[in-house]
Parts: sequence; structure tokens; C-alpha cells
Amino acid sequence: MGSLGRVMKKALITGITGQDGSYLAEFLLEKGYEVHGIVRRVAMEDPEHRMWRIRHLKDRIRLHAASLESYPSLYQVIQKVNPDECYHLAAQSFVSYSFEDEFSTMNTNVNGTHYILSALRDLVPEVRLYFAASSEMFGKVHQVPQTELTPFHPRSAYGISKVAGFHLTRNYREAYGMFALSGILYNHESPRRGFEFVTRKITSHVAKIKLGQEKQLRLGNLDAQRDWGNAQHYVKAMWLMLQQAEPDDYLICTGEAHSVREFVKMAFECVGLDYQDYVQIDQEFFRAAEVDLLLGDSSKAKQKLGWNYSLTFGDLVREMVDADLKLYSER
Repeated sequence: MGSLGRVMKKALITGITGQDGSYLAEFLLEKGYEVHGIVRRVAMEDPEHRMWRIRHLKDRIRLHAASLESYPSLYQVIQKVNPDECYHLAAQSFVSYSFEDEFSTMNTNVNGTHYILSALRDLVPEVRLYFAASSEMFGKVHQVPQTELTPFHPRSAYGISKVAGFHLTRNYREAYGMFALSGILYNHESPRRGFEFVTRKITSHVAKIKLGQEKQLRLGNLDAQRDWGNAQHYVKAMWLMLQQAEPDDYLICTGEAHSVREFVKMAFECVGLDYQDYVQIDQEFFRAAEVDLLLGDSSKAKQKLGWNYSLTFGDLVREMVDADLKLYSER
């Protein structure tokens, strides 16, 4: 670069093969970043299935094999990349799995976050770190809507692990002066959502039922309510947080709650069908400890970050149904 110095910022993303990681990588590339991603070696060996979200970006990003369970592997990647910004998105993130395998969820999510923080502090203490916290930390909510000051009451190993990560991140900020913060994101969906998540399970089944490839959809609690937003719009908030003068934690949401039943009804209406003809309730899909209502207030993000969300719930459902209709029509 000569006298210009280093103009291109480097970003390191853990979880780059996931929904949020893929959208964030696209966003940062548009901003002119050099984008690096951490992926598990198993993903390197099976790119067709494990890297489908970033297939179109492969030539523009740099991938490094490492594991959240291995401090040395993370240390080596961070040392090699020397990032300006680090977005720690990787986690065991499916809540139902966290009931089935609490030990690996806690180990991956808590230790992995601690490893990332420790390695960054040692190698690039001036880095700006974003930690992906979650609305699941509020669990059995103490107030509606929730804000950055609402007490946490997690109801799953996943929620507990995210509370631990949140406190670890804040501790590194307060104890070591690191620019480390947490984004408390509410449920955010897209056509890149994993098929195990209820929204994508719904839209993929709606598409297959419409196309004659499936006959029914089995679901759990239809009355659970969530604050559902669009993932592509939420990754911009992550970036905005790291551009501020001082590190702080922010809650990102739409401020609207909708039930699973509303999502199902609207998804079936998109293809001209009545959900009651196809949906069966199955106790297998009920959580051991249910979270009934998550609804956030993102006033702080709007005021301090200038972040705004303008899409409707219907826009989100329609986009996902249309994408799945296209996907299954081509199979």
C-alpha cells in the first residue's frame, strides 16, 4: 500500500458457513473488507453439503480450518489473519439439540467463546469483537418487551451458554479494555435458514405439499410467539455496532411478536392452501421448558446506531416460501 497505509480492513468470521455468516460475508465484501472465515475441517472435506451458503463467495473469501473446541487451532488462525474486526457467530445454535446434548452445547459455546476472547486479547488486543448473543437468554421473560436491561432467565442449555458468553465478553471489555460487545439478536430468518429451524421447516414443507412431494407437516407448540426479522437486515446491525466510538451491547429486533400459528397460516396462504388441512400437532416437538413469548425493544439500536427495520412479517414469510417453491420445483 506504500504511503497510503493499510486501507483494506480485515474481518474474521466464525460460523461463516451459517445463515448469518454468509450474509455478513457478502455485506463486508461490498464494504471493501478482506474477509476471512473459520470453518471446521469436516466442512472443508464436504463443501457441497456444508458450504452451500457461501459457494458463490468461495473465490472472494479466505477460509481457515479450525475448531471452537481447540484453542491452539483458533490461536493459529487469529495469529495468521491478524483481524481488525472479529465476528464470533459460530455456536451450536439449534435449541432442541441443546436439550438432547447439553454437554457439547455448553462446551462448544462457552469454551469456544472464551478461547476466541483469550486469543484475541493475546494476539490483537486492539481488535473489535462482536459476540452473537441471543434473545433465548431472556427465556422465561421478566418483562415485555425486553430491553438491554431486562434480567436473563434462560430455559435451555443454549440460552445458558449464550448468557455465559455475554458475561465473558463484557468481562473482557471491562477487565482488559477490549472493544468487545454483544448483539442480542431476536429470531432472524431467511431462505438460508437451516431446515431444522421451525420457520424453514414450515416453508420447505409448504412448498413440498404444494408441489405434491409431501402430505403433512408435524409441529409442536403453535402458540409460542417470537419476534421474527430478516437475517440479511440484521447483519448490518452487527457491523454498525463495531463502527461506534465506544463498545456497548445492543438488542436487535422488529418490535412485533407473531405466533408459530400465524407463521404457518400465512405460509400456507401464500400457496392458496389452508394450514388446518395439513398440520398435525406432535408432542415430540414440544420443548422440555417452553419459552412462550419473546418480544424486543430496539430503541437503543435505532437511536445510537441509526439502525432501522422496515420489512413486514408478511414480506419475510413470502420470501421464504417463494425461495422454497423455486428450490423444490428444480429438484
